[in-house]
Amino acid sequence: MNGMRAMVLDRPGTPLRVADLPDPTPGPGQIRLRVRACAVCRTDLHIVDGELPDPKLPLVLGHQVVGEVVDGGSRFKRGERVGVPWLGFTDQTCRYCLSGRENLCLHAQFTGYQRDGGYADLMVADEQYCFPIPAGFDDATAAPLLCAGLIGFRSLRLAGDAERLGLYGFGSSAHLIAQVARYQGRRVFAFTRPGDTAGQQFARELGAEWAGDSDQKPPEELDAAIIFAPVGPLVPVALRVLARGGTVVCAGIHMSDIPSFPYAWLWEERSIRSVANLTRQDGQEFLELAPKVPIRTYPEVLPLTEANEALRRLRAGELHGTAVLQVASPAATKSAGTDRQSVVS
Repeated sequence: MNGMRAMVLDRPGTPLRVADLPDPTPGPGQIRLRVRACAVCRTDLHIVDGELPDPKLPLVLGHQVVGEVVDGGSRFKRGERVGVPWLGFTDQTCRYCLSGRENLCLHAQFTGYQRDGGYADLMVADEQYCFPIPAGFDDATAAPLLCAGLIGFRSLRLAGDAERLGLYGFGSSAHLIAQVARYQGRRVFAFTRPGDTAGQQFARELGAEWAGDSDQKPPEELDAAIIFAPVGPLVPVALRVLARGGTVVCAGIHMSDIPSFPYAWLWEERSIRSVANLTRQDGQEFLELAPKVPIRTYPEVLPLTEANEALRRLRAGELHGTAVLQVASPAATKSAGTDRQSVVS
């Protein structure tokens, strides 16, 4: 191996550049992967836009990676497809790790943020934090499960046993978790940016019984609401339509400021909570569930060199599914172009 192609961020606020980098070398407990596909996440956009502090620079973004094992490690066989998520390392010794909360580890490191990620031909990852890819998902349909799906799944858990569930921002995470919620017998109410009739129709196609603008009231009170859009003013909006004892779950790693609101809107045991990262248990349980639903993902596939265009489309709200960068083995990736594709049930 004589070098690899990558899309590199030199500093926040600038476009990614195409670069030739030395092949990464796996260390102890690491595997080297040939990247096949990498989904684009809003967190990538937050890093590029400088909304998350102190990224490794220069940086290869990407933390929804489907790759093929080249060498290294002992957990996976050479040639096996594995997924690399956001959580890339924990110390396994701090009070959070020891109490089953490794997502809050004091010394955690994250793929595509403190460690180079999957916007490249090759990458290395700690094998303890990688997952086997479920059968039935090709590269492009599997990639969005590794963050959009995982964070959505953790958010759904923190929403409790809510029967009437509101989803604010019907993008990459929400369209996956709406399917899980329906599988669990919940009723889904979807909220999009005002005027996004196509997004609202998409939500109805995926089982939402009501879909409307984010500033509208649903026909019934909600037992819980998950806010996927990074828009702080949606928090009091969601509180206003919660039933007593309901929960607002903020699913993003970054959100604009939340405006003040009267205590009366929070009273009657309503609550607001955030979601941070994921645990390996989340990953194992979600990826076992995905083929049972079965979750349909809707990748819009672009070549690696169009990563800047994928980020632009995400920023502009032009995606109803998930942008996925196809990096290698196009013959093994069934999805192509911008058509909606799905795992076959």
